[in-house]
Amino acid sequence: MELIRIDTSKTSGTLKPGEIESLAGEALEANALLHSRKGAGNDFLGWVNLPWEITESTIAEINRVAAGLREKAEIIVVIGIGGSYLGAKAVLEAMTDSFTLLRSKPVTPVVVFAGQNISEDYIHELVTALEDRSFALISISKSGTTTEPAIAFRILKSEIEKRYGKEEAASRIVAITDSSRGALKKLATDEGYETFVIPDDVGGRYSVLTPVGLLPMAAAGLDIAAFVKGAQDMATATAEGVPFEQNPAAVYAAVRNALYRKGFKIEILASYDPKLLYIAEWWKQLYGESEGKDGKGIFPASVTLTADLHSMGQYIQEGERTLFETVISVGKPKHTVKIEREETDLDGLNYIAGKRISEVNRMAEIGVAIAHVDGGVPNIRIELPEINEYYIGALLYFFEKGCGISGYMLGVNPFDQPGVEAYKKNMFALLNKPGFEKESEEIRKRL
Repeated sequence: MELIRIDTSKTSGTLKPGEIESLAGEALEANALLHSRKGAGNDFLGWVNLPWEITESTIAEINRVAAGLREKAEIIVVIGIGGSYLGAKAVLEAMTDSFTLLRSKPVTPVVVFAGQNISEDYIHELVTALEDRSFALISISKSGTTTEPAIAFRILKSEIEKRYGKEEAASRIVAITDSSRGALKKLATDEGYETFVIPDDVGGRYSVLTPVGLLPMAAAGLDIAAFVKGAQDMATATAEGVPFEQNPAAVYAAVRNALYRKGFKIEILASYDPKLLYIAEWWKQLYGESEGKDGKGIFPASVTLTADLHSMGQYIQEGERTLFETVISVGKPKHTVKIEREETDLDGLNYIAGKRISEVNRMAEIGVAIAHVDGGVPNIRIELPEINEYYIGALLYFFEKGCGISGYMLGVNPFDQPGVEAYKKNMFALLNKPGFEKESEEIRKRL
């Protein structure tokens, strides 16, 4: 089965012949460093071999717990933030019917998310929406004390216990957390929740192939075995020892670093299918948090086309020439819709009558690529044969591997995030959290 392909030919107006290949050694060395676990951040490289380590029994256990939740609940609330929700959200948005809630018989259970913000209105609207629906919770946190998901879990745990009583509520809560320590682990042990482990050597933004991503997918009825198989095949295709020109992750890392070294500081991930919007959101966290440090890094942005051609299109075409574009191109849609001929032709569309909408979308994609390249925007094209669990699994692992290689080529540790702590210290100080008295005094002087 063909995996994704990467086309870098539309960078040739910017990169000289041989410039990408000149970085092959760096890219392959970085890939080898990932596999040797001798590079920076080596405590968090468990994701590299993870696809090969997911057993049939692990998949069966995840499916068993997911089936139990599906039997009990119309709504399953997944609580998490950052990598603890974005991977699952991305896959669910890509794979599920965009209008399921409008169907006369919507597919159940519906998986929704909480703990990814601190919006009072959001949590109120969620709690009230659950009033007439049976529900269950999947709480994802290594520590159990991260502010946003901890607030959501406290409120929703109270709601579920009021509704069902503590014993039944415990059968409707699954915790995905640390193997031995932390507030959520202790609570899960005390209350008897089903639990899954977040591996110590896998960071949040690389965790989509752990139960963090797989359980919510399975709860939504997706084929997680196919998702894992896609990741396994991509892991094989990008393994140590695969020649540079045959390794799509190494090629991707090399071309983006070649462009970065020429002053292209912004990468726009574009797609022509709105189902991939949250793939882009997941990608932005993966690359932004991995590479944005030490005063370095390509800024990750995204657009959904053709919609954003009517908003961001002008800037991409004629704005400052510091950006390049990576396009996820989907080969085959699931459904067929043709444009009909009308006698009056008031809208002037009879010239495309009889064509499928996907054909029009493809011509838009090709036309936009030519226009952007002519406007000085290098273009990388990632060809995805279709949107299904197998290919999405392959795509996400491709981006993870490309990120690890690219980060090492950039000269940073792609597996830490020290800058994330800055806002937390200020927030804790402003909320008068015990232990932050000195910081509270100092920050209030500044205010």
